[in-house]
Amino acid sequence: MANRMAVSRKDLFAEKDVRLADGARALSHPARVAILRMLAEQAVCVCGEIVDEIPLAQSTVSQHLKAMKQAGLIEGTIDGPRSCYCLNVPALKQLAGDLADLFDAMERRACC
Repeated sequence: MANRMAVSRKDLFAEKDVRLADGARALSHPARVAILRMLAEQAVCVCGEIVDEIPLAQSTVSQHLKAMKQAGLIEGTIDGPRSCYCLNVPALKQLAGDLADLFDAMERRACC
């Protein structure tokens, strides 16, 4: 039997579609949307205030931040015990553009 390399199913799809799906997954919880709104309202990176404002346990907020950081929607720095986060504006603009392209395509093809 030939030795086959494992292929990610994501490799079967266009990069733009994978990026859009990853971004949508990163936004798939209301706490994540609330965190993005909070970060959007700040002119600087936000540290401990996130946990103070989101009605979830610190560990849960950290998991949400990690998911959004992995998707590239936010950026974070760790300075000792402090973690500071801010929006990754270019990535968010890319996600918004990808969503707009998808909705435009669906609107052009709407048949019902």
